[in-house]
Amino acid sequence: MSESLLRRVLLALAVLALAGGLGLALSAPAARPSWLSPELFWTAGTLPVVLLLAGSIVRDLMIGRFGVDAIALVSMSAALLLDQSLAAVIVAIMYSGGSVLEDFARGRAERNLSLLADRSPRTAHRRTGSRLETIPAAQVRVGDELVVKAGELVPADGVLLDGEAALDEAAVTGEPLPALRRAGDPLRSGTVNAGDVLRMRATATADMSTYAGIVRMVAAAQTAKAPFIRMADRFALFLLPVTLLVAGGAWLASGNVVRALAVLVVATPCPLILAAPVAFLGGISRAARQGVLMKGGAALEALAKVEIAIFDKTGTLTHGGAELIEQDIAPGRSGEEVLALLASLEQASHHVLTDSILAVARARGVPLDEPHAVAEQRGAGLEGTVRGARVRVGSRSYVVGRKVTPLWLEPGERRYAGQPVLRVYVAIDGRLAGVFTFGDAIRADARETVETLRRQGLRRFVILTGDDGHASRRVAERLGVDELVADATPAQKLAVVADEMRRGPVMMVGDGINDAPALAAASVGIAMTARGVSASSEAADVVILKTRLGLISEAVSIARRTRGIALQSIVAGLVLSALGMAAAAFGYIDPIAGAFIQEAIDVAVIFNALRAISGPEDRPAVGMAPVPGVDLRAELTRVKASVPPQA
Repeated sequence: MSESLLRRVLLALAVLALAGGLGLALSAPAARPSWLSPELFWTAGTLPVVLLLAGSIVRDLMIGRFGVDAIALVSMSAALLLDQSLAAVIVAIMYSGGSVLEDFARGRAERNLSLLADRSPRTAHRRTGSRLETIPAAQVRVGDELVVKAGELVPADGVLLDGEAALDEAAVTGEPLPALRRAGDPLRSGTVNAGDVLRMRATATADMSTYAGIVRMVAAAQTAKAPFIRMADRFALFLLPVTLLVAGGAWLASGNVVRALAVLVVATPCPLILAAPVAFLGGISRAARQGVLMKGGAALEALAKVEIAIFDKTGTLTHGGAELIEQDIAPGRSGEEVLALLASLEQASHHVLTDSILAVARARGVPLDEPHAVAEQRGAGLEGTVRGARVRVGSRSYVVGRKVTPLWLEPGERRYAGQPVLRVYVAIDGRLAGVFTFGDAIRADARETVETLRRQGLRRFVILTGDDGHASRRVAERLGVDELVADATPAQKLAVVADEMRRGPVMMVGDGINDAPALAAASVGIAMTARGVSASSEAADVVILKTRLGLISEAVSIARRTRGIALQSIVAGLVLSALGMAAAAFGYIDPIAGAFIQEAIDVAVIFNALRAISGPEDRPAVGMAPVPGVDLRAELTRVKASVPPQA
């Protein structure tokens, strides 16, 4: 029998014992045997709870842990010894009821953080020659050709072999709509084939793929326990002797041992041992719904304290690739027309910008034609015939040469002079038709994220990058950061993080392998892993599973609110318990009333802690499109904190 079920059974027995005893007390004494008394029922309902609690305390002591739930054991035992069995059974009901309420709270907090391991890809269809065999996903090897049927999970990371496929990536990235992938595009394990049967080639084994990496990160989170929760455990050690001193003082001062019992009953310390775990589980659950994986309560608390933010540039503040920044089109020409001719010709090229140009054309839905008579000059450009027109694309010297620059192009030439961008010139039938400028574009929400973090109280911002200073300076100026450190090696990044940590708690945000040492060294490391799990996500404390940089400020907001709620719940619970102890010591509360008062405090504290699960600024959960047989809303990740089960 599980401990959760056992606690529910003991609660039911205690409630039945209380009801049975009250029924006997109200009945005529002549109508029942002399040995059958209400006290017998109440004692019988209390003893199982006492025995379970005593065994739990002994088990904790054997592993070096001591909790203030010992006060509950002392109060029930003292009530039985003092022939206060009614008070004892009420305390037993309140204590076991608090345990059941904690189970409910924990279950609600973990509802969106379960079933991850159960959803891991189990099987794969491998094609060997003309034969298709179903094998365990663990047997997939690099280079295997795999077939993924409609509605099935992609078993391992790989590349698409077919022309086109639709992938539901909600469980990995949280993106709400299926992503369209074409031949050669990467596929990630754990995503769902939302279209027809697809063929792929594995580029990693299942245990080294994206989904397995997320599972490993969650496994690390399962053993994490927040320093804030450990602090509550240590503080709890002082409550038992203080309670015993107050109870003993009340007894000595009044000569009435029942007053001491009332103090013990009111002091049952559920607020201290329930509030922090429930709040932190709620905060982790809420963050996961937004696409942020926090590796346990320690990561959440560290994030709540950050004062300094350090950002990598490429792939973090910027997109990390060649993006179309701007296009200049000659008068009388259509941008779509020029792009169509450029992309059609680029299909025959192996230039570094070919994929970026084709991606822009696909995104705009531009129809492409087959080029003819293509000639390419390495490092300069290429020309060929498309739709009957002679098209020439490439560098300025290759396309324009020594010709005079047309007036419509001069503003762009001045704007990008000396900038770290690539300009693709397009001439049609000998006349310059357009120029497309590619560069590492700043994320649309980067500036807003920095400004939001400033409003949240972060006081210093640093860009720490291995890129050259000229390219990085443009980003730093746009975002208004306090300092830029460029051309940094991984070792230098580590030194910068260590230096900044002398100023205060540091949040390091990165996405590359070279960021991993700095992420591990910071007070809290945040990895942007929308492109896949890597060494950076293994080293980080917090993982952003979606492409939105703004999730960082949302994560900070969640962490700070959660920590505040946990502290609020603990302080409020202890203050109310202290007031109740004082009232009991002066004889204003008897043991039975004290038990009811303490349970009211417990319920109030737990429901206050549950506020961490949601917040006024929460967005609706996205990326949870239904897939037959799969509950994607519940399968983002599983993070279970190591929290003592007893209340």
